[in-house]
Amino acid sequence: MPQMLALVILVLILYIGDVVAVRTKAWVPSVFVCAVLFLIGYWTFFPTDIVAVAGVPPVVATMMMFLLITNMGTLLSLQELKNQWRTIVIALSGVLGIIAILFTIGTLIFDFKTVVVAIPPLVGGIVSALIMSEGAKEAGLASLSVFAIVIYVMQGFAGYPITSIVLKKEGKRLLEKYRSGELTIKDAKNGVEVEKEQELKLFKYLPEKYNTEYFKFFRLALVGYLAYLVSTLLAPFVTVNALVLCLLFGIIAKSVGFLEKQPLQKANGFGFSIMALMLFIFDGLQKATPSMMLEILYPLIVCIILAVIGMYIFSFIIGKVLKVSKEMAFAVSLTALYGFPADYIITNEVIKSLTNDEKEKEVLTSHMLPPMLVGGFITVTIVSVILAGIFVGFL
Repeated sequence: MPQMLALVILVLILYIGDVVAVRTKAWVPSVFVCAVLFLIGYWTFFPTDIVAVAGVPPVVATMMMFLLITNMGTLLSLQELKNQWRTIVIALSGVLGIIAILFTIGTLIFDFKTVVVAIPPLVGGIVSALIMSEGAKEAGLASLSVFAIVIYVMQGFAGYPITSIVLKKEGKRLLEKYRSGELTIKDAKNGVEVEKEQELKLFKYLPEKYNTEYFKFFRLALVGYLAYLVSTLLAPFVTVNALVLCLLFGIIAKSVGFLEKQPLQKANGFGFSIMALMLFIFDGLQKATPSMMLEILYPLIVCIILAVIGMYIFSFIIGKVLKVSKEMAFAVSLTALYGFPADYIITNEVIKSLTNDEKEKEVLTSHMLPPMLVGGFITVTIVSVILAGIFVGFL
């Protein structure tokens, strides 16, 4: 297949996802539609390497992840992280819910090793799925090796629509409070005044005309490289995912004035980066063949259902204790099923579907987006990798 034809097909799928999301007012998220279309494509006429042929091989996707996660770090100030401590507790409670339900009810239905392989990918990222897949392969458990990848690929099918539903309910609740005067933008920020966008303190004498797109890309890439460098220096002593450090370094770089807020958007590179990363995520569906899906369909569905039930129960309880609405608490815990960038995309789709008023969008964004981003980073980027490192020893 020619490169440009592959690119046209894949971008058309992303566009169809957007159109369906707009037409259904985010009741059917774009990421869900795209995942279905990719699956159909791989089962019919797509070459397995269509994403690489289109120009997004894994090495390019990795570059985009470094840039995007560092960029996302600039959205979260150190003060914001302190403000979001409730979100962190709720996200961790959702993970605990998955573990508790699968180790109790799950082990009554499936064998212990199936449950062990399922949990880290259910909590999030591709890294944890690969760790468990390789661990199962080395242990001679071929079917569980495949199961680890497929459960990571398919869990979003449950997470996307449920998240959209609960966020729409939360958004409507917030709009009612805002329109009745009960909620202000300050309240939506958890009582903390909106932080003025920091100037580039380290470059305050640099004329604006020299702060070009390339200079923004350079600084963003440099911060990402420093995160990678630190992760390699720490490797002999402790394993720290470089992408976790990208988030932390992005926060620090913004705080000290080395990066502005959202430099990737200001360098006009955000849209292309998101496109490349989304294509790479959907590329994982190439492994989900029809025969493989039939073989593991039952454990796949049951494990995902049990995980969602566990997340709901635990997040509901902790949300009550912390005085967070059950919808917001559940949505935060659901980020474990997909993480970034789906958490960012779904939240923005829901906000756009609820109102066209810019002030109302600002209120909804300030209330819903930070918890969703923090929840996704905590579960997918950090906790899932730690769990995989522990659980792989049980195989």
